[in-house]
Amino acid sequence: MDLKILSLATDKTTDKLQEFLQTLKADDLASVLQNQAVKGRAVGTFLRAVLKGSPCSEEDGALRRYKIYSCCIQLVESGDLQQDVASEIIGLLMLEAHHFPGPLLVDLANDFVGAVREDRLVNGKSLELLPIILTALATKKEVLACGKGDLNGEECKRQLIDTLCSVRWAQRYVIQLTSMFKDVRLTPEEMNLVVAKVLTMFSKLNLQEIPPLVYQLLVLSSKGSRRSVLDGIIAFFRELDKQHSREQNSDELSELITAPVDEFRHVEGTIILHIVFAIKLDCELGRELLKHLKAGQQGDPSKCLCPFSIALLLSLTRIQRFEDQVFDLLKTSVVKSFKDLQLLQGSKFLQTLVPQRTCVSTMILDVVKTSVHSWDHVTQGLIEFGFILMDSYGPKKILDGKAVEIGSSLSKMTNQHACKLGANILLETFKIHEMIRQEILEQVLNRVVTRTSSPISHFLDLFSDIIMYAPLILQNCSKVTETFDYLSFLPLQTVQGLLKAVQPLLKISMSMRDSLILVLRKAMFASQLDARKAAVAGFLLLLKNFKVLGSLPSSQCTQSIGVSQVHVDVHSRYSAVANETFCLEIIDSLKRCLGQQADIRLMLYEGFYDVLRRNSQLASSIMQTLFSQLKQFYEPEPDLLPPLKLGACVLTQGSQTFLQEPLDHLLSCIQHCLAWYKSRVVPLQQGEEEEEEEEELYHELDDMLESITVRMIKSELEDFELDKSADFSQSTNVGIKNNISACLIMGVCEVLMEYNFSISNFSKSKFEEILSLFSCYKKFSDILSEKAGKGKAKMASKASDSLLSMKFVSDLLTALFRDSIQSHEESLSILRSSSEFMHYAVNVALQKVQQLIRTGHVSGPDGQNPDKIFQNLCDITRVLLWRYTSIPTSVEESGKKEKGKSISLLCLEGLQKTFSAVQQFYQPKVQQFLRSLDVMGTEEEEAGVTVTQRASFQIRQFQRSLLNLLSSEEEDFNSKEALLLISVLSTLSKLLEPTSPQFVQMLSWTSKICKEYSREDASFCKSLMNLFFSLHVLYKSPVTLLRDLSQDIHGQLGDIDQDVEIEKTDHFAMVNLRTAAPTVCLLVLGQAEKVLEEVDWLITKIKGSVNQETLSDEMTPEDASSQAVPPNLVTEKAIIMQLGTLVTFFHELVQTALPSGSCVDALLKDLSKIYNTLTAFVKYYLQVCQSSRGIPNTVEKLVKLSGSHLTPVCYSFISYVQNKSSNNPKCSEKEKAAVSTTMARVLRETKPIPNLVFAIEQYEKFLIQLSKKSKVNLMQHMKLSTSRDFKIKGNVLDMVLREDGEDENEEGTASAHTQQDKEPAKKRRRKCLS
Repeated sequence: MDLKILSLATDKTTDKLQEFLQTLKADDLASVLQNQAVKGRAVGTFLRAVLKGSPCSEEDGALRRYKIYSCCIQLVESGDLQQDVASEIIGLLMLEAHHFPGPLLVDLANDFVGAVREDRLVNGKSLELLPIILTALATKKEVLACGKGDLNGEECKRQLIDTLCSVRWAQRYVIQLTSMFKDVRLTPEEMNLVVAKVLTMFSKLNLQEIPPLVYQLLVLSSKGSRRSVLDGIIAFFRELDKQHSREQNSDELSELITAPVDEFRHVEGTIILHIVFAIKLDCELGRELLKHLKAGQQGDPSKCLCPFSIALLLSLTRIQRFEDQVFDLLKTSVVKSFKDLQLLQGSKFLQTLVPQRTCVSTMILDVVKTSVHSWDHVTQGLIEFGFILMDSYGPKKILDGKAVEIGSSLSKMTNQHACKLGANILLETFKIHEMIRQEILEQVLNRVVTRTSSPISHFLDLFSDIIMYAPLILQNCSKVTETFDYLSFLPLQTVQGLLKAVQPLLKISMSMRDSLILVLRKAMFASQLDARKAAVAGFLLLLKNFKVLGSLPSSQCTQSIGVSQVHVDVHSRYSAVANETFCLEIIDSLKRCLGQQADIRLMLYEGFYDVLRRNSQLASSIMQTLFSQLKQFYEPEPDLLPPLKLGACVLTQGSQTFLQEPLDHLLSCIQHCLAWYKSRVVPLQQGEEEEEEEEELYHELDDMLESITVRMIKSELEDFELDKSADFSQSTNVGIKNNISACLIMGVCEVLMEYNFSISNFSKSKFEEILSLFSCYKKFSDILSEKAGKGKAKMASKASDSLLSMKFVSDLLTALFRDSIQSHEESLSILRSSSEFMHYAVNVALQKVQQLIRTGHVSGPDGQNPDKIFQNLCDITRVLLWRYTSIPTSVEESGKKEKGKSISLLCLEGLQKTFSAVQQFYQPKVQQFLRSLDVMGTEEEEAGVTVTQRASFQIRQFQRSLLNLLSSEEEDFNSKEALLLISVLSTLSKLLEPTSPQFVQMLSWTSKICKEYSREDASFCKSLMNLFFSLHVLYKSPVTLLRDLSQDIHGQLGDIDQDVEIEKTDHFAMVNLRTAAPTVCLLVLGQAEKVLEEVDWLITKIKGSVNQETLSDEMTPEDASSQAVPPNLVTEKAIIMQLGTLVTFFHELVQTALPSGSCVDALLKDLSKIYNTLTAFVKYYLQVCQSSRGIPNTVEKLVKLSGSHLTPVCYSFISYVQNKSSNNPKCSEKEKAAVSTTMARVLRETKPIPNLVFAIEQYEKFLIQLSKKSKVNLMQHMKLSTSRDFKIKGNVLDMVLREDGEDENEEGTASAHTQQDKEPAKKRRRKCLS
């Protein structure tokens, strides 16, 4: 039979073939076809012959062809055929499909739909035919019976696709079905259907099946629905990511996730690669991705930004055209996320409305951790983004050698967080990926070396963290060694930071240490001063960090930099004996520096003590060096006055005079080294044979210091050639020399005071000597102060820091104020008898704390050691607190009136500074700090006490002090003390937990003070109200508070209409005639501005969420009806409440007779802002109206309130502002001129009035649009706006017209007189029509 069919097919005509085929039964033909196909013998030729004899022009032929197609499809799906045979059959069927009549095409398509529905497909190979059938069907114009109705070909195709997407797809055919649709011409609606169906299938597939499905979906997206595809993929992986996170965080095994994390991350990585590849081929897809993610920024960013989408964006940076856009988007997202977080943390009102969400920075760090799963395509983007953040948001400006941030406190904090995030990204990436470590290190070091003019502390911190993590990996790094070559050219601060960072490497790498020493030795002989300074700094650091055999263990010293974190036996390669030789060589090199400039000598003197403390075996060498240096300036004759050669310390070269030898620092260094030697080394040497030479040296140094002390006390001003008649001007060489000498003498006196106190053992004679030394110090201090006061310019040396160590200051204050030991009483009474000395002691403590706040460290020994500084801070604070609370300022000042501040006031100032310093530098140790101030009992009792309880205890002490101060008479009120107390309370209140009862008590106490006490001191009122507001915003929104304050201000200042009498309200006694304006007025306007910012932020948030809902509704229209309750209803109500209360607040203020200047300016600006916010809110409802929601009654009430209470009085206030300068008869001419100048500045420079009018008109414009859309007449509550183009003043116009009438009635007047009469009339009219 098959041979006959083949032979008949060779004829030119098909008649015989058709006749033969008609005689055959369908089953016979099918069985022949099946046999041919299974055997694989020329099945293509046989099939062509059968199709040739079954033309579609005849009904029998068409039916036979249909049956052949059905048979072939079953054969292909059976799996019995060889791959090439099945392909050949499908290829032939594809070629012939377009010949089918419409109804049979519908039947064929329905067969496929049925096969999918009933899961009859075996391998899905036949699905390749379906696109051809659907395409052929779409070309049919005739009406076909399809489903329940008669439709044309295109409509049939639509219904078939609809049916196909609505039936259940077997898991194993999802990819083939998706692939099939790419060959079908789809309309946008059909495309959305298909995409939605495929996206719903994601959750039903195994993880390994998702990448090929995503690939097919991306190919399909070239037809349209790109955003839906991307959004669906991102949403699926966002949810999957959350499930994985929940599983990792919970102890129980979750059954939701079947795949291990490793597999899941590899799948994510593959899909990211697929998407990036698709974007390379179709740029529109990339643009859609960026559009989608940018749009999501307005609403809830966590709905579109997740670890997966961030990883996708970072991979996208490999495509050059998208690189900048992606980094800009990520930068914006990070900064916005940090700003939002800060805004939320600073407002209880926002915290109640907006739930805390995952910060973008956390997501990015998650991506870094996840990138360990072979995400190489992400790592390059991560590195670039990390550096972009550090470059863009690192510190920008250097002030006095310290990097400072510029901008508002909010932007400062945001910048710091963003820069820190960049550093964390780079550090974590460095830890995970070995391949890119070299690149990160190179980029960091390049920035350190090249950016000499801008701060690089953040890069040095990162470099230090990298070395701490991997010292062994970097020990042979050539890039670090290369960087040493640039040390001579870098700023000193950078050199010190860099050398501190590489200390761990120097300990384990001999070659690196040798390279550094070579560079430092060269630098020692460089011509530039900075290079020599760098060499000294480097050598000192090396001396501190290389232990010599026999040195005291580091537990007795402070821990050297980073040693504890380097998990290496430091001395495994280098013996301590070799270290000693090495260190002594360095000291020999440094001895040469004692003949160089004062700055270099100063560095040595400041560094030697630290070296000695960490390397006690070097003591002899260092002390010998210092002793030799001192001998050059010491007068050995016991009767010779003064005991020091001060002339040799100051050098005059030509027209320049400068310090050559910082003798005071030299003595200070010797004194501290001696004290350390006596306290640490001598006790350990007891019972051993002491080295006589060494002992002799220390005795000799003691004798020298003793002799200098005695002779300094005996010396008069004339002995130093520095009496009051001496020249101290900064313009002459002699004056400069005398200034320097006086400062040196003061420094020497301070050093000798500390020395004598340390050896005194509370001896009466020693304390008398200390007081005599202080007397000498005071003489020179008074002379310098007096001379500086007379001169126009302040002395350059006035800001020199005290040479007293912080530890000594702490001990001295404790002895002066807290020592109650009977045996010490008599000797201490000598020091206590001098109030000047007591003042001096407290002042130095203040200076030390101020220095800490300014630079982050203090001068003197242990000044760079955070733990020791913290301990000293605790001790100083405890003493100052006891002194202030025991002897109040009022008691002290009533006893004797002295010039300057009382000791109690100085103590309070010190407390204010110490509390600030602890919060700034020791936030983690606040609990320990507060515990050191309390005397509460046993450790067990103290263990359960929280920071809030401790802070509350301290707060109560200062509250009592402030109440006592406020209870005094107005004339006895100490404004300085009150301001300091408020500052201390503000600092301590930050330690209270906002949800605690202690915080509520603090708030109610502050509120009570504001309500019950009235003081006319503007600065006190300002600081108290600032404290009140800062507490209130953390408890609830301050709008009702603002309304009450505005009523008080209105009552105090009166109305803009002088005929109206205002009933005075007394909500807050602190608001009085002196403080109402500008103090309180500007404060409440500032707070109102913050509230408006919060409301604006909320409106933007809910607008964005409406956009996101609209998009998701478009993609899944069937779910749209399920959202019956609007998700933003609570937020909308809160916004309406805020705006409504603010309208009443502004209603009061715009009717207040405010003084010209800043208050009027601020009020006009804030009025514009509230109208802009109202306009934004109206625009939001315009958007909401589109989604068939009406307008709530509360919105109508808000519009009514703004129309009746705000807009009319705004126009009255504008008139009042414009007329104020001209209509004030009580003012003198000078005052009028000042007022008119101020008003002119306000009107000309800021143009607030036109801005306000425009804002009002914009508000009304959008209200009209909303009225039309919502079918609610909102404009019925709004009065017609006044035209601001011009005003006609009726009474003035009548007067001018009368004058004109009189002029016309006069007869016989000369033309010259007429001209004179007309001119003034014109001027008056111009004045009227303003």
